[in-house]
Formats: sequence, structure tokens, C-alpha cells
Amino acid sequence: MRRFKRIFVIVVDSLGIGAMPDADRFNDAGADTLGHIASTVEHFEIPELQKLGLANLKPIDKVAPAEKPAGYYCSMKERSNGKDTMTGHWEMMGILTEKPFQTFTDTGFPPELIKELEEKTGRKIIGNKSASGTEILDEMAEQEINEGKLIVYTSADSVLQICGNEETMGVETLYRYCEIARDLTMRPEWRVGRVIARPYTGKKKGEFVRTPNRHDYALKPTGPTVLNALKDNGFSVLSVGKINDIFVGEGVTEAVKSKSSVHGMEQTIEIAKRDDWEGLCFVNLVDFDALWGHRRDPKGYGEEIERFDKKLGELLPLLHEDDLLMITADHGNDPTFRGTDHTREKVFLLSWSPSFTGSGELPETDTFAVIGASVAENFGVEKPEGTIGTSILSLMK
Repeated sequence: MRRFKRIFVIVVDSLGIGAMPDADRFNDAGADTLGHIASTVEHFEIPELQKLGLANLKPIDKVAPAEKPAGYYCSMKERSNGKDTMTGHWEMMGILTEKPFQTFTDTGFPPELIKELEEKTGRKIIGNKSASGTEILDEMAEQEINEGKLIVYTSADSVLQICGNEETMGVETLYRYCEIARDLTMRPEWRVGRVIARPYTGKKKGEFVRTPNRHDYALKPTGPTVLNALKDNGFSVLSVGKINDIFVGEGVTEAVKSKSSVHGMEQTIEIAKRDDWEGLCFVNLVDFDALWGHRRDPKGYGEEIERFDKKLGELLPLLHEDDLLMITADHGNDPTFRGTDHTREKVFLLSWSPSFTGSGELPETDTFAVIGASVAENFGVEKPEGTIGTSILSLMK
């Protein structure tokens, strides 16, 4: 008999809780996304996360530990070799990534790749450097529009990003260029985790605005995941935000895109009100990472956490006795740290159900894959061969 009919896994993208033991290997010793945000901002009020035990797991400036936490909490170490979105999410659902994805942060993309992309798209490429998405529009979008060129850029992540003006280039043309780039970057020497279409509107500097029509062309997972096992056994796998892109639709039965992290929580709240599904609702809230972590804005990051906490307060009363909520992160992105890269950090796992009779701290795990393993055990499905992770469901009473 299944213990929970519905499980919600919410990923607060990049909210790490302190450097991993091997952070030196990634030049990330001393990183602490949550800790440094809390100590940097003037005020920090997160009553719902506080109730679930976040400050009991880790001392947080301005947030007292709960006298009696409502849920179970633990820290998790990443076993995979990386600190990016795909590595973290894939590991949650059982995939161990041992070879990290390629990054081109310091050098830009090789001339050979740029030449082939120009030939196949018929456009001269400008940019080819690591940059903020909003800054590169101010710098180059007028040239792209007026001269018919193509902005290609990267970041600290394993990504190739292409901008396109919705009015002059058109979204479908931009998507076609990204499909060409995805095909080229399947080669081992150019293999990036994601190609991202970045459509925008506006005609001159100061007017450019990125639109919600972003589309990620990710690599397919290297094998079947717990999502596939759920779908193959007739359970719902509902994706909110960029989960569907991260898994390239593998194992997903229904997907909705989000305009923001707040919107993603609103979509999750609406899904919680439905009673027409049984299975997993998997949510990614990307603004923490994209808007505040990479841009090194601790104040904006702190305010985003507070907005999430308020929406969490709306979600919790909607959960039934046979629902389970698991909140976590996929890596760190310390907004007080040097550079603009993700940071190699441990993450938290907060678990809560109205049916819990106990609460407290659980042992630290050596992989994020305990999440997928727990989901699989709950629904009585066998984890795909080659996946990692051991369920911690029995530890939560």
C-alpha cells in the first residue's frame, strides 16, 4: 500500500548551504549561499522554512531555530562531478555524472564551432564570450537587429546561448538556429549541457526585455531515471518550470512553463488543488540562480527567498494527509563569492507531510539521489538499472 498519493519535490535553484568537502577542487572553498545571504541582508524573515527546520539544520543569521520543527531535515552532498543544474537534477533522480560538461567561460567558443554555426545559420556571429544576458543585449542587440547578425554567448555554466529579437528574427527562426547549435555541440570536444534560446523584444538600448519564450535544448539524460520508472508504471509526473527541459521530456507526463519563481509556486499551488493525479510533481524555481546568484545580488536573492516563503505558506495548508513535500536545491550560487559561477555546496532537504507524527534531523546523505529513491519506494516502482540512491522514507514517521 502506497504511503503517499502525491509527492511534491520543489528545487530552490542554487540555494546551497555551505561548501562541500571537495570544494577546493572547484575553487569554491568558503562558499555558503544561504549563510552569506542571511548575514549580508538587513532583515531576513522566512517563517515557513523556519517552521520546517531549516535553521535547526544550519545556523542562519536573523532566523532562530524552531522550538519544535514540523518536519524532517538533513544536508545532502553531491556525488556527481559537477555543480550545475543538469548534474544536480539528474542525480536527484538517480543518475551519477562522472565526467563534467564542457564550459567555455574564459575563452569563448572555438573558432571552428563559430565558423560552422555561421555557415549553417547564414548569419555572422557576434559576442562569443561569457556575459550577462541583459548586459549583452544592451551592448549588441542594436547591431544584431540592424545588421542581421547573431548574438552567441556563454556563462559560467555549460551553455551556449543565442539571442533573437522576436519582431525582426522571429521565435521560430531563433529556435531553428538553436537546434543547429545543439546538433553541433553534440560532438565530444564541444559538448555543452544546454543550448538556450533567449528571445527578446525592443528596438534600442534601454528598451530590450527578455521574454518568457526561452527554450532550453538540453542533453538527454544518460540513462532512464526514476521519472521514466514512474511514467512507465502509470503514475503522473508533472513538471513545473524548466524540469521538462532538464530531462528533455523523458519521463514527464504533463509540463507547464513558468514566467518566474513566484509564478512557478502559483502553478504548484494550482496543481495541489487538483485531485486528478497520483505521482510526482517536480518543480524548479530558477530565478534564485538566474536573477540573483549569477548577478551577485544578495539583497535580491534574500528577497526572492522571502517571496518563496510566503507562497510556501499558501501551499502547505492545501496538502493532504497522504501528500509529501520535499524542498531542496541543486547546487550553490553564492552571491557574495568571487566571479559569477555556481559554487560547489551541500544542499538541504526539508520533508513534511500533515501525516507526520515525528520530526527532527536525519543523517547527512552522500548523494542527492535519496530523493528519487524515496519516490520510487513510495510508489512501489523499481529504480532503473544503473541508478544510484537509497530511500530514506522509512526514517520519516
